[in-house]
Amino acid sequence: MGLDVGDELPDLELTGADGPIRLRDYVGKPLVLYFYPKDDTAGCTREAQDFSAMAVEFAQAGAALLGVSKDTPAKHAKFAAKYGLTVPLASDEQEVIEAFGAWVPKKLYGREYMGIDRSTWLFDATGKLVKAWRKVKVPGHVEQVLAAVKELG
Repeated sequence: MGLDVGDELPDLELTGADGPIRLRDYVGKPLVLYFYPKDDTAGCTREAQDFSAMAVEFAQAGAALLGVSKDTPAKHAKFAAKYGLTVPLASDEQEVIEAFGAWVPKKLYGREYMGIDRSTWLFDATGKLVKAWRKVKVPGHVEQVLAAVKELG
């Protein structure tokens, strides 16, 4: 399963710091939704810091940001406090991650396991998927996403 460019933003729910977050509630402005494997790991920390550092630019471009992992809201709160993150973080048991096709087989040191594909999804104001980045490499990624948001006009 997964989403393709042109697909609608699914009507699914995540758990945020203040309760449920319905993805369809973001329709009306562009949404940058990114999935990451785990709070407080090197790549995930750098990515969250990069999105937080550019949050004002995303807001000026009219876009909402939302980071998603399987970590709990309490763990997200500690992660955000530890690094001064401003990007909103949400939790998902697995339903949304699977719906996006971001729950994938991975390999580490020859061991195979299932995990979250570091990926970013850009939806336009109508809720249509306009761009997806899979197997994201963190350096320079947030700048690429911001450029794509600005191209939406």
